[in-house]
Amino acid sequence: MRKGQYRFVAGFLFVPVALYLIFVIWPYIQTFGYSLTDWKGQSQTFGFVGLDNYRKLFQDDVFVKAIWHNILFLVFIPVVTILLALFFAFMLNAGGRGRAGGVQGVAGAKFYKILYFFPQVLSLAILAVLFNAVYRSDGGGLLNGFLIKLGLVDADRPVEWLNEPNMVLWALLLVVVWHGVGFYLVLFSAAMQSIPRDIYEAALIDGASRNQSFFRITLPLLWDSVQTAWVYLGIVAMDMFVLVSSMTQNMGAYGGGPDHHSDVMSTVMMRNFLYYGKSGYACAMGVVMLLLTLVLSVVTLRATRRERIEF
Repeated sequence: MRKGQYRFVAGFLFVPVALYLIFVIWPYIQTFGYSLTDWKGQSQTFGFVGLDNYRKLFQDDVFVKAIWHNILFLVFIPVVTILLALFFAFMLNAGGRGRAGGVQGVAGAKFYKILYFFPQVLSLAILAVLFNAVYRSDGGGLLNGFLIKLGLVDADRPVEWLNEPNMVLWALLLVVVWHGVGFYLVLFSAAMQSIPRDIYEAALIDGASRNQSFFRITLPLLWDSVQTAWVYLGIVAMDMFVLVSSMTQNMGAYGGGPDHHSDVMSTVMMRNFLYYGKSGYACAMGVVMLLLTLVLSVVTLRATRRERIEF
């Protein structure tokens, strides 16, 4: 009977596992193989160069600078997004007080959830078009126009948000945070709704403030959701290709301007693969990105591990 069960399960798993190996694992193996060659992309002939591409990577100032940009995003995107999402989720679920003294969300919580989630329904392409209009470097740009009206910016010298080396990364970071907060607000809200109200009300009776309720009750019980959000946002920070290539597209092939001050690993990789024809070199970049992402995921999961709290 046991052998029959194993055959039954194996029969169902064979096709999905085979598809996963063919369409997911095999391309990774191919990419690593190409990274050891001088493949140009347009030709089926290539020579074996060993680890030369990997040695060149860390002598490539543009790629090294791109790694640091990804690290900057890796630090700020998860922290800012999760903090804002946690704050808004807490206020919309347990930040108010009912007439009888119970715990509830602030007034209009359902409307705010829809409002905050709205950016998530926009595709990244639409998002890039929208924020290109916001960041336009003339009086017609929404942000510059607002600052000019307030008298904070001279109309003859508007701020070039996407063309200032010290501002472009922060401008892109703001877009990612604005886009992502709504999704994680809904994720954390769903987790908060599973927390019994009695816990909050008992803390309220004991004289706990909102801050104490958040740090002593909400955050510990939401830690698994926070851990998951951190990993996903870390993966977002390691990519950033669509926004960088779309919003800085007038500053070079596949974005990255000005003067590579907004380049990330994915834009450097695609530029080498499609624009310069250094496909084997680009594959080496892809392998490095994969390894860094895996290391990031493992380190994040281990660093944020803690005892599971039951309620």
